Amino acid sequence: MDAADRTSAGPPGPPLALAAPARTLGAGRTRAPSGGGVLELRPDLEAVFRRDHALVVGVAARVLGTSADARGQAEDVAQEVFLSFARSRVPADQARGWLCVAATHTALNALRTRRRRTAREDAVVAGRADDEAVAGDVADDVVAAEERRGVREALARLPRKQATALVLRHSGLSYAEVASALHLSPTSVGTTVRRAESALREELRNHASPR
Repeated sequence: MDAADRTSAGPPGPPLALAAPARTLGAGRTRAPSGGGVLELRPDLEAVFRRDHALVVGVAARVLGTSADARGQAEDVAQEVFLSFARSRVPADQARGWLCVAATHTALNALRTRRRRTAREDAVVAGRADDEAVAGDVADDVVAAEERRGVREALARLPRKQATALVLRHSGLSYAEVASALHLSPTSVGTTVRRAESALREELRNHASPR
């Protein structure tokens, strides 16, 4: 199923229900695909999943981007985060902030892995690109994509708390929700976000490609 199909179909069921290799042992229980121990399903998992799935995917997409491949990665991040939530003892009324922080951290880790892989691929492509001409509109697309990638890479270089606060705030969480999720005082959230924005701009300046 491609990204468009996933979007039109709406959120899937809870992630443990989607784990086809898992063997159901009875209500609220399943065996891990690896044959490990029995996992007790949280009774509130489905409700939290349906309530917050779109938000968690959106948070991950803030970090990873909005291309079809990135959207698929964001969905994978959401599945991983909800599996972690299913194994946790986080109260349902605190789940929203916990899920968003977990999604940001997981997406940043994925972004750093992707950045290392892209750097290796770019080094290979650079050796082949000298004699290739690129049409104007394609070149514009390439420049735009490079700029977006530059912002994501700069985000990945920020201190983790700053990057997380920035992503959560720009994902629509209130100052109070960001404060609760990151264990900050509500009055310090604005300062943390402003410092993150300044640090992001500085990273972009320091790593700007010469024109």
